[in-house]
Amino acid sequence: MSRPIFAGRVAHLGTTVFTEFSALALKHGAMNLGQGFPDFDGPEAVKEAARKAITDGVNQYAPSSGLRDLRVAIAEHGARFHGHTGIDPDTMVTVTSGATEAIFCVLLGLVDPGDEVVAFEPFYDSYDANIGFLGAKSRYVPLRPPDASHSTWWFDRDEVRAAFGPRTRVLILNTPHNPTGKVFTREELEFLGGLCAEFDVKVLSDEVYEHIVFAPARHIRAATVPSLTDRTVTVSSGGKSFSLTGWKIGWIIAPPALRDAVQRAHQFVTFATASPLQAAMAAALRLPDTYFQELGTQYLSKRERLLSGLAEAGLKAYVPEGSYFIMADIRGRGFADDVAFCRHLVTEVGVAAIPPSVFYGPEHKHLGQGMARFAFCKTEAVLDEAVRRLKEGLARAR
Repeated sequence: MSRPIFAGRVAHLGTTVFTEFSALALKHGAMNLGQGFPDFDGPEAVKEAARKAITDGVNQYAPSSGLRDLRVAIAEHGARFHGHTGIDPDTMVTVTSGATEAIFCVLLGLVDPGDEVVAFEPFYDSYDANIGFLGAKSRYVPLRPPDASHSTWWFDRDEVRAAFGPRTRVLILNTPHNPTGKVFTREELEFLGGLCAEFDVKVLSDEVYEHIVFAPARHIRAATVPSLTDRTVTVSSGGKSFSLTGWKIGWIIAPPALRDAVQRAHQFVTFATASPLQAAMAAALRLPDTYFQELGTQYLSKRERLLSGLAEAGLKAYVPEGSYFIMADIRGRGFADDVAFCRHLVTEVGVAAIPPSVFYGPEHKHLGQGMARFAFCKTEAVLDEAVRRLKEGLARAR
């Protein structure tokens, strides 16, 4: 009798929703507001730094922890923008192949089979897969959309406390949050820090959208909150801040013992990532303040453009405080759920969006079935054409 080809840890996993809907967008000539990658390029100075590194022979393995100049730049950047001082580039930083590898290595280094990991949903989809790979258990707490009592996405503190227990090992934070755009406040982080201290829980803080935040919201690095400082592994990357998602240069910052746990996993997952791109990312992190200010201004304009267009198309959209995603309410449109709506949108209307129910666990999947996620990290021409198609296509559907 032949054995199954797939190992049990992957047998239940299908193609990611991003791959599926990007392929559908290509097939149907749709405007791709689904997968969160910019359709414009990063700074020329950073690309030139990569070319120079290649020409200068920075083409062999980097140290497993990352090129030292990049580790120094990461430490400088944390102090410069977030007041995250005291980062030792030699004992507190590891460079990874994107934030996705960083997340996996953090969990590999800190979580054992049978442990529990608390996270907010909707969640970035690799969280759930990674937790499953480790034989650990997910404990999800839903973020709820703005309502009469809450101006932003919010969580029930009793639900958070109920998710913690004696087997809780890690809390995953994502701020600014994908896909809701929530930016966690200092007061919320202090509450979570108190819980983590009470239950001796470590924190994985995914902060890849750290430079895409809209006033009056303000990004606060979790590791700068005193109750979280000694227990937090900060994860970030250059893909979102510099529109270079294909480079896959990420990093973690953590107290030495936690960083060592992650490094032990990382050295056997990828060992090291592309050396010339690491050299260029060091240059990117040292760009002048004006670059980061202009990035925020650019994305604010794109956010307003798409919010206005979604309203014109008859969709109620929740205003994101950060990231480059907008969640829109699709209830009452005559579709069974978000998957049916998004399939119709890409095949019949010519616009790709992501059905967010895939970012929820089984218990709360229904919360995502009345929404769709749109990305605005696109050129103005693409956003305008997408809005035109939405207005015409949804009018026909009505």
